[in-house]
Amino acid sequence: MSRILLPVLAALALSACSDDAGPAAPASTSAAAQSVSAPGSADRPAPDTGPSVQDVALTTSGADLANGQRQFRRCQSCHTLNEGGRHTVGPNLHDVIDHPAASAAGFSYSRALRESGLIWDLETLDAWIENPRELVPGNRMSFVGLRNAEDRRDVIAYMAATTAQGD
Repeated sequence: MSRILLPVLAALALSACSDDAGPAAPASTSAAAQSVSAPGSADRPAPDTGPSVQDVALTTSGADLANGQRQFRRCQSCHTLNEGGRHTVGPNLHDVIDHPAASAAGFSYSRALRESGLIWDLETLDAWIENPRELVPGNRMSFVGLRNAEDRRDVIAYMAATTAQGD
């Protein structure tokens, strides 16, 4: 399932970090999911089938995975991305997207992050990478953040693409 989900998440990461008028809507409330319904299902929400192949291609066309890899080097001093990778100063980030914060087994998280209730969706990852101290005051991550929205978009897309390749 993650092989299907991660490329879609990469596409959503790009739209969440774009310079458009507002933040991207969560995948569960996408326009495609809201507008598609089967006959007689007016009272039930349509299942979320995610973006189409064309939507993914259009959204990911702006991502620079090479830049994402360069920007992720800042993260590599504390984090690994490979499946089954070890924790270092920070937790392994393999398959972190859409999982609760502070949920990787075997890593000792700060109390602030454990109690934050965050889910690492694309919008939250973008805010975290921009300024972790502002998003969760009292967390132990010493990273100052990436201020450039395109760099954040590229890092998130790189993380999603790298994780998808590792499955």
